Amino acid sequence: MNSAFNMAPSPAPNSAPGLAPGLQPALTPEQAPQADGSKTLSQLWDRTRMQGDMPGFAKAISSILGAMRGEDESDFNMTQTVLSDPVLTQKVLRLANSGMYSAFGQHVNTVSKAVLVLGTEAIGHLALGLKLIEELSVAGAGAGSSSAHIEMEKAVLAGMVAQQVASSANSRHAEEAVVCSLLHSLGRMMITFYMPERWSQMQEIAGVDKEDQAAPQVLGLTMEEVGSAAATHWGLPKNLISGMRIVAPAEPGAEVSHADWIAGLSTMSARCAESLWHDDEAGALEVKRITESYSGMLGVAPEQMGEAIEKAREAAVNDLSIAPLSKPAERRAKALAKTRQRAAGNKILLSGLADMRDLVDSASPGQMVSIALETVYQGLDFSRAVAFVRNRREGRYAAKMCFGEGVKEKLGEMVFDDAYEPNVFHAALNSDRVIFIENARDPKFAAKLPAWWKATLSEARSFVILPLLSNLQPAGFIYGDWDESFPPIQLSQTEFGLLNDMRALVVKAVERRHQLEAVGNRVG
Repeated sequence: MNSAFNMAPSPAPNSAPGLAPGLQPALTPEQAPQADGSKTLSQLWDRTRMQGDMPGFAKAISSILGAMRGEDESDFNMTQTVLSDPVLTQKVLRLANSGMYSAFGQHVNTVSKAVLVLGTEAIGHLALGLKLIEELSVAGAGAGSSSAHIEMEKAVLAGMVAQQVASSANSRHAEEAVVCSLLHSLGRMMITFYMPERWSQMQEIAGVDKEDQAAPQVLGLTMEEVGSAAATHWGLPKNLISGMRIVAPAEPGAEVSHADWIAGLSTMSARCAESLWHDDEAGALEVKRITESYSGMLGVAPEQMGEAIEKAREAAVNDLSIAPLSKPAERRAKALAKTRQRAAGNKILLSGLADMRDLVDSASPGQMVSIALETVYQGLDFSRAVAFVRNRREGRYAAKMCFGEGVKEKLGEMVFDDAYEPNVFHAALNSDRVIFIENARDPKFAAKLPAWWKATLSEARSFVILPLLSNLQPAGFIYGDWDESFPPIQLSQTEFGLLNDMRALVVKAVERRHQLEAVGNRVG
């Protein structure tokens, strides 16, 4: 551990003549000793390791960036990330169906198709914004100091301002702007959260609300440099780090790059949030001055910008906790267990089928499996859903995609040989029909369950197998189950029919791929 962590703040200078003991004259920034920036960052990383990432940024950021950077399965990884949060799911579908993307035509019913329409980057920014707001709101409520709480809620307010202003500008980069605005004051949040004694020093030197002026002397770095260092430390993409910059308003008529537009909006949003926070006449006048100065650069009229900022302020007033999304996955599971609606589930299956029909002539087999897996997971309220793919060269089946709590960690164990064995999975693959097992825990049925299933999926009470056969040869299958948290399940003939239609569309995509490969081999 860095020894600086346990060091007390530097002792104050000797009392000036005529002052009572313990009272010190305010130091000007020029009088304060210059700190070492590298030592400040070293101490900051030590404290994040000891106290945990502030508030849970690193975890939220890494999972979403991982989904954005996923290799062959990036589309599915992003779909999985989105569906883990019901609020995010609704926002993604709403965005994909908004007028901004109406040129894409058909209605978007599944997140898998939304990913293809919007791209993983736009959805990643939307997810990051929501996750950061969630983490800031939760951490702000329990922040160790009032300063940390205030800085976090100002950041949330800045994100709300950016969202409204970017929307009024009809920008397709609104989600990116929200993330950059939330993180614009990251340096201030880091210092108030991890180094409150340094924050107090800066207030003593420069005064309240002027801490940035004393940062170079107390920290050896500007607040902007602290935030940029933290963002780099967490592995944020360069475009987001660039968007966190402080940018002055551009001169009238000057050409503004995309990067500067994002940075300008995040700067403006953070400054407006600072002024809105005071909720007084002086703050309102400052907001008006800020919006007028940035209006030309952002391409939004001052009156339009004022209306957008007022919407953000009203939203903050109406929801004092901003956006707490506590344990959404648990809430979703409980709600589904209590309110499972067969008709609503069938609508989801029908909507997913519509997306698959739209894409069957252009999507890859993997993309079609992704949509099918998402659709059955949502439409049948599965506890877990897994897609298995057959590798003929290796002579085995392996799990490749999954939804559901705890299943991803076991994905590597879900592997078995394609040589026939007398169990329910090989039986389903040989019969080419949907298999529904109502009671997998029946002792008489145990012999038909393979060892790999018992080691990984034995919490299931009921399950379904959708075999995928092309020219009578198994290509893989989709599996879904329900555990004890859901009421007893009985599938209707309508649902069997919808599942078979879904299988047929996936198989069509597989066969199209085989035909293209055959043509390619002949040409080669």
